[in-house]
Amino acid sequence: MIESTSGRFDRTDHALVIGLGRSGRASVEVLRARIGSVVATDEAPPEQLADALDELRAANVTFVPPSELEAALEHVTVAVLSPGIALNNPLVRRVQAAGIPVFSEVEVAYRLCKAPIVAVTGTKGKTTTTALVGALFAAAGKTVHVGGNIGNPLIRETVDAAAGDWVVAEVSSFQLESIRSFKPRISLILNVTPDHLDRYHSMEEYAEAKFRIFTNQGPGDTFVGNLDDPIVASASEGQYGDRIKTPALWFSDEPHRQSTLYLRNHELIVYAPPTGDPRPVDILPVREIALLGRHNVENVMGAVLVALAAGLPVAAIREGVRTFRPLGHRLEPVAEVDGVQYVDDSKATNPGSVIAAMRAFAEKPIVLIAGGKAKGTDFAEMGKVISSRAKAVVLIGDAAEEIAGVVKRAKVELASSMEDAVARARDLADPGDVILLSPGCASFDMFRSAEHRGEQFANAVHALEKPVASAR
Repeated sequence: MIESTSGRFDRTDHALVIGLGRSGRASVEVLRARIGSVVATDEAPPEQLADALDELRAANVTFVPPSELEAALEHVTVAVLSPGIALNNPLVRRVQAAGIPVFSEVEVAYRLCKAPIVAVTGTKGKTTTTALVGALFAAAGKTVHVGGNIGNPLIRETVDAAAGDWVVAEVSSFQLESIRSFKPRISLILNVTPDHLDRYHSMEEYAEAKFRIFTNQGPGDTFVGNLDDPIVASASEGQYGDRIKTPALWFSDEPHRQSTLYLRNHELIVYAPPTGDPRPVDILPVREIALLGRHNVENVMGAVLVALAAGLPVAAIREGVRTFRPLGHRLEPVAEVDGVQYVDDSKATNPGSVIAAMRAFAEKPIVLIAGGKAKGTDFAEMGKVISSRAKAVVLIGDAAEEIAGVVKRAKVELASSMEDAVARARDLADPGDVILLSPGCASFDMFRSAEHRGEQFANAVHALEKPVASAR
């Protein structure tokens, strides 16, 4: 092994990129122009890596099969880990056993970044909130770069950011696992509810990964948290109270002695400045938020408090919230056919997101389409809400039988495909109902991604609008 340079990521470093998904390929692209050399590896079968291998060849970057890893490690000083690969993966352990430091792509992006970073995490709502924070900075006239778990790799955004810009990063628990010095100027935790328990041994371990977002913050930084989420709030009390080493700002559904942002009469978002003029400032009425669901009010409050912490003008914040629209596959209206509303919430990949989505339609009967690949999550609470809120549920994928077992009252049907699910849901729905795709599971048992699942849902819905004429 070459003598380590401790991850300066300059010409003295020689990197191994582990994993050739979207962020791994971006790491190769960025690092090959900045450091001594880059090689890459991935455990996936060659046929699944065809596009990535073509990119490596075009960039003159060597692919190292896992079987040849030990020889290649003699020339490596640092490894960059893609977020989908766990730290306890055997391949990663082989790299660590060779004494090579392993950094997450988020950590490398931070080390290359000249601009202050806003980092957003949470079990649900973080993508919408990240996009909204970016929109608020843009509304205030700031140059902003948005990346991370939201879909475009953070390293690609930070490498081009100037010192006067802002970077807004959605970071997952996976990405936070292997950070070292990552230190956002402002961090936000929206919520911590059961998810990814196929990767983590307990909720405590999962929460610890989320809490790493503020681990390196200091007096010049700011933490923003949801006081109504018991796990997030625990970071400010009891044995965990001394963990946040930076000023903390909290938002809540009702006024609280710790709240900097709260709702007045559940109708108006109000800011209580922690310093200076103590008079409350009305931010905007809840009715002006274009996003569906009470959970999105929490998302907006988190984004607004981040923007206020960054010193953005209240007028720009108001305008940014008012003009922000839902992201794709997140409570996204698809169509209304024969009086039935079809809504795509394919990005709801855990039970908490499904519960929040169903509560967004408090006044309408729901036919839910759910299921997919389970992530070690308990569906019991989701089953209770389906039983109380849905008139019927159509289940797909590997977890269909498991979810069916926790639904006690709603009618349950099993479907073999998305087209079958939409057809069955249509037969179960009446005018005025909502057919809601909100799976509560990962998509990889039947689809390439959550986006692909949502697209298949939309295609099936649009086929209902244009039925094929029957043969004569």
